[in-house]
Amino acid sequence: MAGRLSSYKSALGVISARTGAPLSSLLVSFAILHEITAIASFAGVFYAARAFGVGERVVDTVAADDEPAGWARQQVKTWVQEGTVWAQRVGQQYGIFGLEKKGSTNKTESPTYLPEHLAGDIANAVFAYGVTKAFLPVRIGLSLYLSPASSRMVVDPLRRVFMRSFQRKK
Repeated sequence: MAGRLSSYKSALGVISARTGAPLSSLLVSFAILHEITAIASFAGVFYAARAFGVGERVVDTVAADDEPAGWARQQVKTWVQEGTVWAQRVGQQYGIFGLEKKGSTNKTESPTYLPEHLAGDIANAVFAYGVTKAFLPVRIGLSLYLSPASSRMVVDPLRRVFMRSFQRKK
């Protein structure tokens, strides 16, 4: 186990030296970019689906599909089910997607209802959720590619300013 960790540590050290950014800044930069790509892809797909009326049609087609499910079909159905639960929970919590805002609810509870036919913004949110999940490999690759530049230009300078504020004055 210790041999594996040392090989990872040396490989990460090489990446840090090659990119010219500290490893901590690279990791923070990757995490931030990963979240930004998730939010941006969700928002972009949501508003595009809303503009073109795609979400409801796609979600209805996936829900009505009764053919034997291969891995890809099963994964899409899972994303639609997860997206439905997510859209209802978030929609009720914040009063978005055409749902009324509920009082403080237990986050572990499932939504109060799961309609058979999803329509409007809920269907667009479910569609955007699924597309964002499907783009995960692309988002990871993009985050990895942009991490060194983002680390050098944004995260590391902010880290230095933050660290300077805690240093003792001599």
